[in-house]
Amino acid sequence: MRDGSPRLWPYAPANSPLPLPDRALFTSSQDVTTLTADFEDLNLDAILSGSELAEHFAQFFIGQTPLNDHLKAQEVDLLSKRHPILLLGELANPYCLQDINIGPLPIFPCRIQDVCRTWADGLDSRSAYPGVHHITLARTPGWWESAHIGMATIEQMKAMMAWLDNGIKGVWKAVKLDEGIVRLEHGPNLDPPSKEDVTWDGSVERVERASPPGTGPFVDLSMIRVPIHTRHGCYNNRGRLARCAHLNQRNFHDNLFRKGSSHRWDDVLSTK
Repeated sequence: MRDGSPRLWPYAPANSPLPLPDRALFTSSQDVTTLTADFEDLNLDAILSGSELAEHFAQFFIGQTPLNDHLKAQEVDLLSKRHPILLLGELANPYCLQDINIGPLPIFPCRIQDVCRTWADGLDSRSAYPGVHHITLARTPGWWESAHIGMATIEQMKAMMAWLDNGIKGVWKAVKLDEGIVRLEHGPNLDPPSKEDVTWDGSVERVERASPPGTGPFVDLSMIRVPIHTRHGCYNNRGRLARCAHLNQRNFHDNLFRKGSSHRWDDVLSTK
């Protein structure tokens, strides 16, 4: 998609989780604009935390305007006052963010490793019939795939969680991960492992293939908030996960939903 109104984003939440941004974006209620940066001599082994992470993102531009200057012109919080939140699905969709009226939000591509996006075992009747299956997180040793980091204010995070809860407080929770890896991506699109790459011994699913080389530094897990579903957790297909990378939403709903059980969220993910 070219830059323009969020309403020109071609896919509503009912099409979650694809396609989501393939590049860094600045989204607001009025427009969606590409963020660009020209990094030199990136330390791919660095673990960014606090002010270091804000300084890294401050190197992005909208046209010729530094991102922080653009935020200042919009009279909203600068990057130093914002916090990283992992956007796993429709929360990285500009069309959906306008529905929530989230306000100005920078979004950056990242990679998650040893954890995967999977369908929450619940249904939200909004947006489309039969509704939207939101996306949560679960462990898979050796796994990798693309995700997104939003640099959000506390108020924006609260608005995201309230939207996911849909009037039933506590269904979704923003947590800090105690496992997995998150690193920024500044390279081309990252293809996840195939279904055939995921082995299953009857107890644990894992990927034995080596992950592609990283193109950006790591992010300190203690800095990142992650929305997870805390009622039914994620879908349990005879012990296996329904990964978003391998199943689109319609396929999941028509062929798996309500035809199995659910994993408790704290059985498939360690958090702090």
